[in-house]
Amino acid sequence: MHVERLPVQEVLGEVVEAVRGGSAVLVAPPGTGKTTLVPLALADGLPGTVLVAEPRRIAARAAARRMAELRGERVGGAVGYSVRGDRRVGPGTRVEVVTTGLLVQRLLADPELAGVGTVMIDECHERHLDTDLALAFLVECRQTLRPDLRLLATSATADAGRVAELLDARIVTAPGASHDVRVLWCPPERPVRPPHGLKVDPAFLDHVAAVVRRAWRETEGDVLVFLPGAGEIASVQRRLADQPIDVLHGRLPAAEQDAALRPRPGRRVVLASAVAESSLTVPGVRVVVDSGLARVPRVDHARGLGSLATVRAARASTVQRAGRAGREAPGVVYRCWSAYDDERLPAQPEPAVAVAELTGFALALACWGHPDGAGLALPDQPPDAAMRVARTTLHALGAVDGEGRATPHGHRMSRVGAHPRLARALLDGAPSVGGRPAAEVVAILADDSLAAGDDLAAAWRRLRDTRDARWRAEAERLQQGSATAPTNLPDDLAAGLLVGLAYPERLARLRGDRYLMAGGTEAALAQGSPLTGHPWLAIAVADRQPGEVSARIRLAAAIDEDTAREAGTALLATVDEVTAEGAERRDQLGAIILKRRELKDPPRELVEQALRSALEKQGLRWTAEATRLRQRMDFCHRTLGPPWPDVSDANVIAHVDLAATSRLSNVDPERTLRSMLPWPAAERLEHLAPERLPVPTGSLARLDYSDPQAPVLAVKVQEAFGWLETPRIGDGRVAVLLHLLSPAGRPVAITRDLASFWRTGYPRVRAELRGRYPRHPWPEDPTTATPTRRTNPRR
Repeated sequence: MHVERLPVQEVLGEVVEAVRGGSAVLVAPPGTGKTTLVPLALADGLPGTVLVAEPRRIAARAAARRMAELRGERVGGAVGYSVRGDRRVGPGTRVEVVTTGLLVQRLLADPELAGVGTVMIDECHERHLDTDLALAFLVECRQTLRPDLRLLATSATADAGRVAELLDARIVTAPGASHDVRVLWCPPERPVRPPHGLKVDPAFLDHVAAVVRRAWRETEGDVLVFLPGAGEIASVQRRLADQPIDVLHGRLPAAEQDAALRPRPGRRVVLASAVAESSLTVPGVRVVVDSGLARVPRVDHARGLGSLATVRAARASTVQRAGRAGREAPGVVYRCWSAYDDERLPAQPEPAVAVAELTGFALALACWGHPDGAGLALPDQPPDAAMRVARTTLHALGAVDGEGRATPHGHRMSRVGAHPRLARALLDGAPSVGGRPAAEVVAILADDSLAAGDDLAAAWRRLRDTRDARWRAEAERLQQGSATAPTNLPDDLAAGLLVGLAYPERLARLRGDRYLMAGGTEAALAQGSPLTGHPWLAIAVADRQPGEVSARIRLAAAIDEDTAREAGTALLATVDEVTAEGAERRDQLGAIILKRRELKDPPRELVEQALRSALEKQGLRWTAEATRLRQRMDFCHRTLGPPWPDVSDANVIAHVDLAATSRLSNVDPERTLRSMLPWPAAERLEHLAPERLPVPTGSLARLDYSDPQAPVLAVKVQEAFGWLETPRIGDGRVAVLLHLLSPAGRPVAITRDLASFWRTGYPRVRAELRGRYPRHPWPEDPTTATPTRRTNPRR
């Protein structure tokens, strides 16, 4: 067997021996040969089949082809691969390369992995959902079913400690690539807007294209350009129309992906997404131009909408990208940002489990027997909120029961090899629309890039006419085992029924110039959409970008109300609602009101519930008398405690007797308060919290209980002459706060200690005011003076 000299060869023997002991983790930088040389060494040195799991289909096919070439064979012999819709293995296959998603399916179908001796999880640092699941399932498989199963996880970054801990594995480190990569910093000369949602500033793409042209002039060899997605790849391709261009991203047909990975005469520019970061080699590349951007999922769990966001790539990703330039010879990387900005990049990308939609992840856990993932060797536990949403969705789809355990229908859905929503549409929709039509529509929903526009039915007709190979192959895969009943449904209704079964909360009815979805979110069509004006839509794809009020409809089918009712049966409900304004009965599809009618003689409990809800919303109408009573009762509650009740708004409303009330205007807070008085203690209310207190002149002054901790008694200084002790209330626990007033009624002193005021405060007050108010008495000794409300007679 001819093997090119690569750094990983120095540790092949060590890796095989470590794996022979049960499990190992190999840390090997990009370009060291771990993906192709290690599986062959494991197959030669250990018994049983070697199963290699790659995070992407393109990497799985490329790795299998390269290993077969190294053995001088064709794929399907000693080395084969299996990816969704494409399998090339034979009876003599010793090394089979699969996607991590397919490995998870195999584990669910056959937890023992019969016939497999070693499993290698490649690029585990990328932290895809299926990678995390495969690792966790394999660890439990070894612990309970297959102690002889050998495991190897490989990582292109040094951050492998957590995986080694989960596998209880020894870490083997391979040397770096033998070729140096020179780094050139190429930030834009002028400021550009940072990415926002899916939007990338065209000025930045101009800059990337300019850097590519510079690299072309200054270097030799092929140029690999990293961009966040297919849209930016197309934009830069237009800017470099005069250059020899290949493109490489996950949405391309397999044949076009494979073509980009084959060498060709002359130089070329390869515009690629993150699929080219690791696991595969783009031959001929000596130069990398890195935009420094990545595309990551974002989920709005409250609205059930997902979106993609463009972010700065993590430093670990940029290191892997740079390594592509040194795979075959010394190279150079042009980074479209500054060294200063590089220091501010996050060290590692976020794991998918922290940011992705988790419905498929949760179904796999349920089918494995661990609905919440507890006890499994997951690198990170999934967020509670995201898992709650996922379990709720699965329960609505009939995939799990009330305890989160997988139902028989859920197990069937997991075997489809599609998102649980799409699996539900296929299995439940095929009897109504036919097996082949259901498979064809679900194949479009699984890869919405097949639809050139937002009209799903039109896209379906176009694909049938053009017989797109990628779409046809996926439809044939999905059709296997599904119902084949004939159907006479028009394309729009058939497609819409399937979409509604997958996304019942996205059934939508026109309201003004927007659509209200059954889930309660508004959505709008793009201007000029052929779907504009249709009264009902089944929305397959919608997202809400940052800063936008409503969601944007990306793909939908026009339907009628009957189809909406059929697809959204679980959301149909009859709701009786009574408000302060009246009562009505509504037929609803989720948040969509289908029909309203007057509800005569509504149940009394609904009337009371509506009145109480209205009271909570608008509050009670407090009269002055009711307010004063509440303040006095509040003073007793805070000072004396039980049995004196809490008289907050919420508690008073809770005690309102609505049995004989039909209108809010009839609610009397004072009557409610008096019903809350704790008898027999209430008989002492006047003693404990008197409404008025007598002052030395014999007048009754009103107490102000606005502050229950400091009730105020306001009295003029002349009326308090001879008063030596401050009055106390609340069974003697609280001294009132005296506001001693001038003849004009303005406070001149505030005190709880009258005796102290007469000694120290009064002389100052007398000196200041007796000239201003000469007709009022200002005796030198107020403690012995006669209190009065009168003025001195004129002379």
